[in-house]
Amino acid sequence: MDNQISGLHHITAIAGNAKRNFDFYTEVMGLRLVKKTVNFDDPGTYHFYYGNEAGTPGTILTFFPWEGIRQGRAGTGMATGIGYAVPAGSLEFWKERFQQFKVKSDPIEERFGEQFLPFRDPDGLKIRLVVPKNEDKRIPWQTQSVDAGVATRGFHNVVLTLQHVEPTAEILTEILGYKLLEQQDNHYRYITDAVETASIVDLVASPSEPAGINAGGTNHHIAFRVKNDAILMEYREKVLSKGLGITPKIDRDYFFSLYFREPGGVLFEIATDNPGFTVDEPLDQLGTALRLPKQYEASREKIEKMLPKL
Repeated sequence: MDNQISGLHHITAIAGNAKRNFDFYTEVMGLRLVKKTVNFDDPGTYHFYYGNEAGTPGTILTFFPWEGIRQGRAGTGMATGIGYAVPAGSLEFWKERFQQFKVKSDPIEERFGEQFLPFRDPDGLKIRLVVPKNEDKRIPWQTQSVDAGVATRGFHNVVLTLQHVEPTAEILTEILGYKLLEQQDNHYRYITDAVETASIVDLVASPSEPAGINAGGTNHHIAFRVKNDAILMEYREKVLSKGLGITPKIDRDYFFSLYFREPGGVLFEIATDNPGFTVDEPLDQLGTALRLPKQYEASREKIEKMLPKL
């Protein structure tokens, strides 16, 4: 049904050095920079969007790279893990690649019947490469060193760490249309059947773990996907009916958004497919030029001087 949440739209995290972030995700991970713009509230800071060729929702990892920001800490009340789907047989390639580029990684693990390789980006952000039970057939962006046989397909899952999972699970099931698929120990896997990929939210119950500190190397928010802004506003009413605060509709140039903090402390966003990243530059030129929100266009020269060189 068109009015369902269609899994994850994007995930936004905080980085430090902008060039280091750009080099890692485009060169080491082989993602496409699909949009180079600035933070709506801090135009002296970039906002990078990485994804597949078109920046399809469900593939988009975005960053606010604040130069010199202190190190954050993953903990309760935040998204603590990002899972990218990769093809079967590719984990050894990635293990060797991470050794080559001195990327911090851990041994391959297994949960919910899926193998995954945990690693951290240069800011310490926790990511995992997951071989899904069912093959992810999305067409990836590929580079000379990361070809289609090993490249990431987009998000597989996101992990939320919580003191108590029940209040967050209620939002997932009663508002966003997810259902509990499986439980292993203190890990609870929720899934939507509205879409085949980027469809999983894993909740981890960790009552004794301290709250996370949202700064460098941590996730800022996660965004769920809807088709258009009419459906977006239907979800606004659903969130309000639960007694939760939620923002008005916000125009983010490439999608429309609502933000609310779920009871476990994680900042949720609901974002639309429309209008998409080709609204201001053609597909073959995505990410090549600095795009500014219209309110900052008159200050372009000043902003370009403030932004770090890539």
